[in-house]
Amino acid sequence: MPKEAVLLLNMGGPSSLYEVEGFLTNMFYDPHILSIRNSFFRKMIANFIVSKRSEKSKKIYSAIGGKSPITEITFSLTQKLQQMDESRLYTYVMRYTPPYSKMVLEDLKNKGIKSLVLISMYPQYSKTTTLSSITDIYDSLKDLDYHPDIRIIDRFYANPAFSQAVLEDIKKSLNGKDSTEFTLILSAHGIPESVVKRGDAYQKECEENFEIIKNKLQEQGIIFKDIFLSYQSKVGPMKWIGPDTDQIIQKCKKSKIIIYPISFTIDNSETKYELSIQYKQLAQEIGIKDYIVCPCLNDSDLFAKMILQYAQPNRKD
Repeated sequence: MPKEAVLLLNMGGPSSLYEVEGFLTNMFYDPHILSIRNSFFRKMIANFIVSKRSEKSKKIYSAIGGKSPITEITFSLTQKLQQMDESRLYTYVMRYTPPYSKMVLEDLKNKGIKSLVLISMYPQYSKTTTLSSITDIYDSLKDLDYHPDIRIIDRFYANPAFSQAVLEDIKKSLNGKDSTEFTLILSAHGIPESVVKRGDAYQKECEENFEIIKNKLQEQGIIFKDIFLSYQSKVGPMKWIGPDTDQIIQKCKKSKIIIYPISFTIDNSETKYELSIQYKQLAQEIGIKDYIVCPCLNDSDLFAKMILQYAQPNRKD
């Protein structure tokens, strides 16, 4: 049995329509998501949000097969990693749906695992995602009285291997079409402006990621009609960072569009429904001639090889 385990950290998603309400409840109970210090009021507001969103969310998941693809794809990725590297144990932890951190870590403790490599599946760091997952890990370690050595990879947007994997996916999705006829939209998950004002690095890192991809496209002679960074998945009345992805799509009526989900590594409802169904319908309504959504890196060989690089001792971004 290996003495080191590599844990892929992500938010998770419901594996059936019956899990939707529990998924939403766990998410909005999280103080990193709903930043209300008083736990009683946070849970009260969370329950109100869940009651408003539950049926709508079930319809979204029904439209993409009755579940989120995130767990199945992540499992496939860990299986590939295990085949590529038998010297470590590869597994994953989801924040809001099983497998939860405590059950995974208890199993690793019982297996005698002495060190952990925690790899966030979020390319850019945010308190709402990365920090939430890492905090959850440490809380469970404390509850289990488990004290392994730990290395943390909390972002990788600046890693050349990540950028190249993104470019390869974009080229594959174009499938020989003329890139100069397309506007490329790099769409990231939005967060409230208030989170950024409190010091969250997410927007800055998304913008840096955008510049890295632009420069790499230019270096490789891949020319688009235009390139935009935008944000999706806005929820509630508060002001979120922008511009909004749907607004950028509406500005590109005379162009063909290809969208890459730059802040996601594993496909989920935001990519399979919001980008691939909801925004596709918008594009058709305004007469966009060609609309392409690139898949996430998922369990691709290039993504797996990048993770293996991080699993090596003393490897940092």
